[in-house]
Amino acid sequence: MSFDMYCVGVGPQYEGERVRKKQMYLEFGGGKVDKKFELCEVKPPKEVKDGKVTIVGPDIEDMKEGTSNPLGSYLKISGEKLETDLEAVIERRFHDFMNFIQGFLHLNQRYTCWMRLSKKSYEKGLNSFKIIGEILIKLFKAEFSIIEKAEITFYTDEKSVEEPYKHAMDVYEKRDSRMRGMKDEDVDDFYACTLCASFAPKHACAITPNRMSLCGAINWFDARAASKVDPKGPIFQIEKGELKNEKAGEYTGINDMIKNASLGEIDRVFLYSGLENPHTSCGCFEAIAFYIPEVEGYGVVDRNFSGVTVNGLPFSTMANSTGGGNQVSGFNGISIEYMRSPRFFQYDGGWNRFVWLPKQIKERILEYIPEELRDKIATEDDAMDTEALKEFLDKKDHPVKERWEEEEEDEWEDEYAPAETQMPQMQQMQMPQMQQMQMPQGVGNTFMLPMVQLPPVAGGSGGPGFKIILNNVKIHAESVTIKKLKPKKKKKKK
Repeated sequence: MSFDMYCVGVGPQYEGERVRKKQMYLEFGGGKVDKKFELCEVKPPKEVKDGKVTIVGPDIEDMKEGTSNPLGSYLKISGEKLETDLEAVIERRFHDFMNFIQGFLHLNQRYTCWMRLSKKSYEKGLNSFKIIGEILIKLFKAEFSIIEKAEITFYTDEKSVEEPYKHAMDVYEKRDSRMRGMKDEDVDDFYACTLCASFAPKHACAITPNRMSLCGAINWFDARAASKVDPKGPIFQIEKGELKNEKAGEYTGINDMIKNASLGEIDRVFLYSGLENPHTSCGCFEAIAFYIPEVEGYGVVDRNFSGVTVNGLPFSTMANSTGGGNQVSGFNGISIEYMRSPRFFQYDGGWNRFVWLPKQIKERILEYIPEELRDKIATEDDAMDTEALKEFLDKKDHPVKERWEEEEEDEWEDEYAPAETQMPQMQQMQMPQMQQMQMPQGVGNTFMLPMVQLPPVAGGSGGPGFKIILNNVKIHAESVTIKKLKPKKKKKKK
C-alpha cells in the first residue's frame, strides 16, 4: 500500500511526533472545545459507501489559523466477520492512524480527543479533511482485513456536531454498562493494551472487568474481541496468575506483564491502590486521582476541568508528573468508568478516602458514590484550597477525619528521646549521598539512605522537629518521608 500520492508522509515513523503550540496551524477538540468525539459503528453493507469521505461544516482551508475547532469523526464499517464488540477497538486506532500522518498530532480518545495540525504540513498541502479521511480509510482497511467497506464523516462546527455527539455519548454508555455487573474473579484471563507505547514506552494498561483501560475506551469485552482478531496485536491476552493480595488486586500475571513492558523497571502493580505499587500511567488517561497530604485524602480532576484544583495545580501540570509510563505514588491516571467500579481504590479505603471532585464529574457518577458520602465530598463550589477543604470535611464529618485523629494520637515521639528527633539550627542539612549505615543486629544487613535536603527549622533547636519514615525497607529504603511533628493534643476528660 502506497501513500506517495499525498502531500505529506504517512507511516509509523511519524507516530510520537509532537506539534507544539508555536508550530500549530489549527487544533481540533481539546480542553477549549466542549463537544468532540470519535465513534466507530458496524453497519449493514447497504448503509456504507466504501471510500466515501464527507465533511459537514467548514473544511480545514476555511478555518482561521490558530483557532480551536469542534471535530466529530464518525467511521461506519461493514464486513461479514465484524462484531459490535470490535467497534471500540477499531475506534481506538484513530489514535494510531492519525499520528501516522506527518505533522498531525492526536491525543486521547472518545469525547476527550485532541488534535493539532502543524504549519509545515498545512503549507505542504494538508488543507482538507478529504485527505485525512482517505488516509484513515486505507489504514483501517489495511490493519483490519475483516473490514470490507468503510466510510467516514467529519463534523467540524458547533451546530453540526451537536446531534452526532449525543449519539456517540449514548453508544459509549451502552458499551461501558455491560461490565458493571462483572468482577475480576468471574473471568479466567485478563488483557493488556500497549496502544500508547509511542508516548509511554514503559506503560501497558492492565484491563480487567473491574478496571478498564485508563483512556476509558477499552473494557474487558473489547479487549477480548481485539485479542481474538489479532492475538499478536497491541491488545493481547495475559494470564491472571496467582492472586497474591485480594484487597490490593495484585496478580502475578499482571506483575509479569508490567515487568516485561517496563523492561524490568517495574515488577509489582496493585490494581486497587494509588499509593502503594500503583498502576503505571500513559498519557491518554481520562482523569487523575491525586493525593492531598494535608487532609490524607484523594481528589480527582478530569481533562475538561479548567483552572487550578484544590491543591493549587491544574490538570496539565499534574499530567506531566503522572504520565509517561511511570509508577507515581499519589498521582494516578484513571478512567471515569473505574470510579463506578466496586473495587475503586479499595486498598486505600475506597470512597471513604475521596474528598474532592469537580462538580461535573460528581454529578455524572453520583449514583455510584455511597449515599452517606455524597454531601461530604467537596467540589470547586465548596473548596478551592486545602485549608477550606479541611474546614469543609471537618464540618461534614467526613470519614477521612479518623486518619487525622490517628495522627494526633501518634505515640512515636514517646518511643525516642526528643533530642534524637529535633534538628539543630541550620540553614540546610545534607545527608551523605548513598551512605551505607549498619543496622542493629537482627534488623537486617544494611540500608541505603539517599541524599535529601531538609528545610531549616523555624526557631532553631526549639522547633517542632521531624519524623523520618522509611517505607518498604528490606535491604534498602525506597523512599524517605520527612514529616513535621505536631504537638500532641491532650485527650478530653470524659
